[in-house]
Amino acid sequence: MTNTSTPAIHFDKVSRHFGEVKAVDNADLEIRDGEFFSMLGPSGSGKTTCLRMIAGFDRPTYGNIYLYGQDVSDLPPYERNVNTVFQDYALFPHMNVGDNIAYGLMVKKVPKPERMKRVDEMLDLVRLSGFAGRKPSQLSGGQRQRVALARALINHPKVLLLDEPLGALDLKLRQQMQVELKAIQQSVGITFIFVTHDQEEALTMSDRIAVFNEGKIIQVGTPSEIYERPASPFVAGFVGTSNLVSGEAAKRITGAENMFSIRPEKIHLGSVNGKPDTDMISVDGVVRDVIYLGLFTRYLVEIEGGGDLVVVEQNLKTTSMDVLSAKGQKVRLSWHKDHISHVGG
Repeated sequence: MTNTSTPAIHFDKVSRHFGEVKAVDNADLEIRDGEFFSMLGPSGSGKTTCLRMIAGFDRPTYGNIYLYGQDVSDLPPYERNVNTVFQDYALFPHMNVGDNIAYGLMVKKVPKPERMKRVDEMLDLVRLSGFAGRKPSQLSGGQRQRVALARALINHPKVLLLDEPLGALDLKLRQQMQVELKAIQQSVGITFIFVTHDQEEALTMSDRIAVFNEGKIIQVGTPSEIYERPASPFVAGFVGTSNLVSGEAAKRITGAENMFSIRPEKIHLGSVNGKPDTDMISVDGVVRDVIYLGLFTRYLVEIEGGGDLVVVEQNLKTTSMDVLSAKGQKVRLSWHKDHISHVGG
């Protein structure tokens, strides 16, 4: 049984350089046993390089990587108890689904009755019972991704690495697979490490998230910590939409020039005629633009003294004609003081 006090993965001052490029720069990270952990960041931020170093496809230039307390920095991939699921599925087109899933067991010379039993268990887990005889070409993208997942899980790895595995799927299927992937992870109890540039994907599935930028880990936390309390302007801007206010605009609103962030959905848009609520921060402005998006409406409000704030309101009762008429109107924006996050500058 796994020792839960030992991290599944521990990065100790890990760097990976490609010539002059610092793809990963002095990363310290602990990933807990049994958690769904996401590495989130834009292209080139270092997240995939970290995943490749855990898998053994790349080696650290400096520092050490530990898998359940064992230093695996110099071990080849086949000596690490991890498996990887790729975006392109990497299934064998000439093999049927059952043989694709059983491939790792065949290499290990597991007897056929045991192989077939475990293939059936995996097909049941990924909700593809009865699909063993089909070829990958007869499956949808989502089904192929589930086969790739079953093939990776059948060897019972300690850690499953997922490199943007949902990137090739359309939006609705991707959202469906996010729910299924989280359910599978909870069912098997294995540590999942998921690489994505999609913030919504990371927020939906993760127990914790590491936000990467330019080779550095900027912040690690739960989805709510990352979203509600971003540690830097980059995190505030990259994870969701955020209003970043600093300098004179910040001073007019809060009395100090220090940069702060406020999420668009936290701002209430109301009439300038009402009496300001002393428990709220308020600022008046003019609606410069209105974007009706069905589920919600996005307002761009030019605040007094200069600067813009984005406000998002759910369309509970309004129609597109109602919200579009707000353009050009004077409004009062207000929000609770504790919804502000000071992010430095």
